[in-house]
Amino acid sequence: MTLKLDLHIHSGYSKDSRMEVKRIIEIAKSRGLSGIAITDHNSAEGGFHGRKIAGDDFTVIPGEEVLTSRGEVLCLFLNDEVKTREFYEVVDEVHSQDGLCIAPHPFDLFRINRLKGIEKLYKNLDGIEVFNARCAFESCNIKALEFALKKKMLMTAGSDAHNYGEIGSAGVAVKDIEDIRKGKTEIFGSASGFFQLIKTKIYKSFGIEV
Repeated sequence: MTLKLDLHIHSGYSKDSRMEVKRIIEIAKSRGLSGIAITDHNSAEGGFHGRKIAGDDFTVIPGEEVLTSRGEVLCLFLNDEVKTREFYEVVDEVHSQDGLCIAPHPFDLFRINRLKGIEKLYKNLDGIEVFNARCAFESCNIKALEFALKKKMLMTAGSDAHNYGEIGSAGVAVKDIEDIRKGKTEIFGSASGFFQLIKTKIYKSFGIEV
């Protein structure tokens, strides 16, 4: 049986998303996903809440998109919230939890918080997000894929959803959840891109949940 998971979703525990965790899970199920990673900005509470309420038929991987001293790191399979913000300390803390450290959207120049100096820092990471549905240009994802292949790193993908319409637009297909750790992932996805970035900002300015 193939499992499909969106490994990059933001809930209302992120300041730039209004999505309810329960509703995220409901929509993900309705779109044929077997699981998700909730990866809020500097908070793992959404993931812990999701894991608690998901039930046995759906996987929620607690995660966190941590803004470190070198830029953002996508942390997966967390047992505790990441407390530090210094890059190397974040990596050590996540690895002490048997978690994964991933570089999200590493070559998207529109992301001011992207990880800087990945050409050197990749040695401290476990993997690369090779498809992020919100990347404005396809070339950003292609470059990430080429980098991951060249450096022989595990590969992840996700919608980077901040609104309900984006959930499940990208992710990985695996035979078993542990295959994510082993790098045995198949990537799927379609770009939501720049339009979704603008849409989220406009709706948010009017206090409208999307």
